Amino acid sequence: MAAEMFRFSAQPVFRGKGDLANQLQRATLSISNNIAEGFERGTTKELITFLYYARGSAGEVRSMLAVMELMPEFEAIRPQIQIFKKSVESITRQIRGWAQSLQDSNIKGQRYLTEQSRATEAQEKSQQAFLEKLEKMARKSRGL
Repeated sequence: MAAEMFRFSAQPVFRGKGDLANQLQRATLSISNNIAEGFERGTTKELITFLYYARGSAGEVRSMLAVMELMPEFEAIRPQIQIFKKSVESITRQIRGWAQSLQDSNIKGQRYLTEQSRATEAQEKSQQAFLEKLEKMARKSRGL
């Protein structure tokens, strides 16, 4: 999305609008940068923190787009503005869902994963798959 925003904000209509184009570019790029930085930190707690930073940046982009929608000089590109708003709203929902799932998780983060914990997790997944297969076979044999 950042590359699209850079192209979008390079249009002549942005000239003479102060730092609007630059701020749109920086805030949009900040969304993915914060997600990347949070992930690279290696802990769930830090990832969640940076996901919220990313949501904040998305909110900043939405705010600027909402103001632009009301400005007559942006009338010609209003359809593009609305498309960007919908995209950023979707990104915000996805980030919120990801953060929520991490908050409900027992995983501390990749930094804490050892060979033993990975092996244990793989074994638990295998056991769960086996139990589900047994349950499916039992239902089938009962005609359910």
